[in-house]
Amino acid sequence: MWFIFALVTLLAWGTADLFYKKGADEKDKYSHLKTSMIVGLVMGIHAICMLLFTDMNYNFTNILIYLPVSLMYILSMTIGYFGLRYLELSISSPIQNSSGAVTCLLCLIFLRETLDTMSVIAIICISVGIFVLGILEKSKQKEYQELNNKKYKIGLIAFLMPILYCIVDALGTFFDAYYLDSIETTPLINVTESTLENVANTSYELTFLICAILIFIFLKFIKKEKILIKQQKDRVGAAIFETIGQFTYVYAMSGTGIIAAPMISAYSIISIILSRIFLKEKLNIKQYLIISLVMFGIILLGINDV
Repeated sequence: MWFIFALVTLLAWGTADLFYKKGADEKDKYSHLKTSMIVGLVMGIHAICMLLFTDMNYNFTNILIYLPVSLMYILSMTIGYFGLRYLELSISSPIQNSSGAVTCLLCLIFLRETLDTMSVIAIICISVGIFVLGILEKSKQKEYQELNNKKYKIGLIAFLMPILYCIVDALGTFFDAYYLDSIETTPLINVTESTLENVANTSYELTFLICAILIFIFLKFIKKEKILIKQQKDRVGAAIFETIGQFTYVYAMSGTGIIAAPMISAYSIISIILSRIFLKEKLNIKQYLIISLVMFGIILLGINDV
């Protein structure tokens, strides 16, 4: 069942990535904060609905217990939004989403988890594919610069953002794998087999809501920024798909983080395909071959889960 949840997460986050890029504004130095604010608000609304309409018997102490995971995720996402102001979507995503491979290694080393042969082959296909895509896209930097397309120019700081994202997100995902590994070992309190994932997700979303409120206060009352609702439609679209993906993500990670993390990291493939369709970017034969390799790895995981 984890495979279905991982697949939904992959599709949802790949779609969210497209909206993130459309909503990124290089001229707005607070673009990344505005995106984080909108995502936090949408996630907060979902968390409140979960508290009101489900019987998870939530203990608010879990916000503090889950804080290491939440902060890593929120920080990595904000870093990613910052990088999207300057980076081509298909360059940013493959680099930053190599975090799945890093998480897999951390789980192998520190959580003593194991993999069967087919899963190893699948993870290698996915991880290598994502990494090679990043290399292929990086080689196109000069072409974009020659076209004088400012939105796609890549500076050193902007290029480092996805790398920093990869490290921080991998740590967050690794912590998550530990928290969601089993009901016996999780630090979360007042949880059952049926509520573990929802409690973790709600803790994260409530933390993101608090961050969103703080960002709003900072932008509105300290920086005197105008926040117009009509200008946030792409960010709202991204936030909705991000929230959908986050909801299924915790179920995918529960007990299977070592396999799910690399697969979910392949959502960059979805964002690349969508960016070609809607942002009029082009794919060459090498990219099609690499995408096929990643899809092959995902199919292998699906077959292995049957």
